[in-house]
Amino acid sequence: MENKVLAIAAGNEITEKDLNAIISRYPQEQRGALQNEAKRNQLIEQLISFELMNKFGKEIELDKTQEYKEAMENISKEVITSMAINKVLGDVTVTDEEVKKYYEDNNESFGQPATVAARHILVETEEEANKAKEEILSGKISFGDASMKYSMCPSNQQGGSLGEFSKGMMVPEFEEAAFTAEIGVITEPVKTQFGYHLVLVDAKNEASVKSFDEVKDDVLNQLIKENQHKKYDQILKELEGKYGVERK
Repeated sequence: MENKVLAIAAGNEITEKDLNAIISRYPQEQRGALQNEAKRNQLIEQLISFELMNKFGKEIELDKTQEYKEAMENISKEVITSMAINKVLGDVTVTDEEVKKYYEDNNESFGQPATVAARHILVETEEEANKAKEEILSGKISFGDASMKYSMCPSNQQGGSLGEFSKGMMVPEFEEAAFTAEIGVITEPVKTQFGYHLVLVDAKNEASVKSFDEVKDDVLNQLIKENQHKKYDQILKELEGKYGVERK
């Protein structure tokens, strides 16, 4: 593929390859926006400015200063260190058998707890709770409207909806009522530290375990990271013994 010359600045060619290299440094989601003509021209101007300032810097012999030499030493150290780390960790792999074994040995960690989706009405007294329940059961008002009318909880703006929750997320008395209630049946008033609740469960989900296929990629990435950490620590210990370290 032809490497088209886009400009010449200070005697140096600026090519399509140079431009694409700049674009590739941006996050993936931003690259598309850099492909229109106006944005590309802006980037080309940046490359032109870079070449001009580079030429000027050499003309005033900045590359012969001590500051330049020290900066290049630091850059060189960073590049070599990064390349060494990539070389050490680049060959770390995990087999399908290792991934499968980890899943089987840690099956419980991939579990999803039982949950319920419920709504509630929170009032100060048991009498208020019973009054609201009677109105709902008689058909005078819906549960959601009753929540907006009577409930002290901010969830009243969502018809009393608390969304989906698992055990341990609510106070014990409320949790017990929610997990034992029948779907679609309003509970008797439930007393908690906040007041009296009427609870209406909309759905229940039994506890389950994610399948191997659902978590395979996550397990693979986790094991690779773990093996890379082990390999890195191992290499550091070997290098410390080889080159020596004196901590003060």
